[in-house]
Amino acid sequence: MRVLGKILKWLAILAVLAVVGVAGWLAFAPPALIRVATAYSAKIVCSNQFLAWRDGQEVLALDVQAPGHPILKYISVDVDALERTVSARLLGLFGEGRAVHRPGVGCASVPGGAEAQAMPPLPEPGQPHMAALWPAGERVEPSQDAALAAILDDPAMTGPGMRAVVVAQGGRIVGERYGEGFKADTPLLGWSMTKTVTAAIVGTLVREGRLSLDQDGLFEGWNGDERGDITLADLMAMSSGLEFNEDYGDVTDVTRMLYLEADMAGFAADKPLAGPRGEAFSYSSGTTVMLSRIWQDAFADPAHALAWPREALFGPLGMTSAVLEADAGGTFVGSSYLYATARDWARFGEFLRNDGVWAGRQVLPEGFASWMREEAPASDGEYGRGQLWLRGPGEGGDAGFDLPDDAFWLLGHDGQSTAVIPSRGLVVVRLGLTPSRLGYKPQKMVEALARLYGGAPAQ
Repeated sequence: MRVLGKILKWLAILAVLAVVGVAGWLAFAPPALIRVATAYSAKIVCSNQFLAWRDGQEVLALDVQAPGHPILKYISVDVDALERTVSARLLGLFGEGRAVHRPGVGCASVPGGAEAQAMPPLPEPGQPHMAALWPAGERVEPSQDAALAAILDDPAMTGPGMRAVVVAQGGRIVGERYGEGFKADTPLLGWSMTKTVTAAIVGTLVREGRLSLDQDGLFEGWNGDERGDITLADLMAMSSGLEFNEDYGDVTDVTRMLYLEADMAGFAADKPLAGPRGEAFSYSSGTTVMLSRIWQDAFADPAHALAWPREALFGPLGMTSAVLEADAGGTFVGSSYLYATARDWARFGEFLRNDGVWAGRQVLPEGFASWMREEAPASDGEYGRGQLWLRGPGEGGDAGFDLPDDAFWLLGHDGQSTAVIPSRGLVVVRLGLTPSRLGYKPQKMVEALARLYGGAPAQ
């Protein structure tokens, strides 16, 4: 018995030492997966708390933990409403991730040891015109068509986790639906739908003569090697040849960039070539963040660059809710982080439907929006030259669906989509929290709407 007691004693000591060792490891050198998890949690809670006015703990439970990686269930967050910061830790103790809100540019993930760059004062967005009819204002006169109502009231059409659906036809919102807890004035994250907005911002700089699609030598670090030959058009078409892993399932280039790097564009620009430019399509959020840095560097005054999206695009379109978020170093995260109401996302879709013209004003260069929809040569018909999709989401794209040939898409993570069909005068925005594993495809709803408005004038 005495021997057994000694064995148990030493086993207990070893167990304590193991626990202390693991705790020390997690405290002083947490693995990248934990740091990504806490940074992601802090960032999502921060943006939703301070941009969409949602309760941070509810966002943690519903948006972060419920659909996410198992490790996220053990993350807790602390929201400082006065300082407008959010911190997140594993088990409340380890791998702290931080995010900070800065007025005008939303929330930024602040990796360990970094500081969020102070932002200059930015002009306030205009107030929406509540009495004017959409898209000039917020007044909506929905259609009384029972067939439209049947589509929008069918959960199989709108999909699990739906938070907003807006249908515009002929330049007017004809129907909309919102999930529980969400309203017409709730800003929602578009994820990679933001990429198409970034392409439009690039277009406004092309119109100003500050950028050209054939320019090369885009980053100083590329001078002297083959990357110097990459053009702006190559980046727009996701055909640069640069290495970048877009897998969200682990610690990869995209998750490291978004949550562990203070200078996201610098991280992406440091990637080597994986193949010749223009010959292979490689979807890359790093590419779009580089585009943001390039167009921002077209301004001598960084404050003017920060104000430009609102000045050149959001303001003219009346997208008063739109906030494009910047990273800790001040580069807009043009790949992923635009928050806007579903009605404002529909305004952007309507803008593209009208070839970059808004209320008679040529916002994009003439023909630029049409060029954006041209097939990127390396994409096998999947992607356009201007950061948008020519086929809808999921395996097989639009196969099995009867959609008009001119349909194109803005697509984002977890079920965000905007379908634009110029021949039907149709824009369909669908936002939600719908992981791809659920198998939902918005094409079914868009197909039914395109059929419903098959004989309707585009206007």
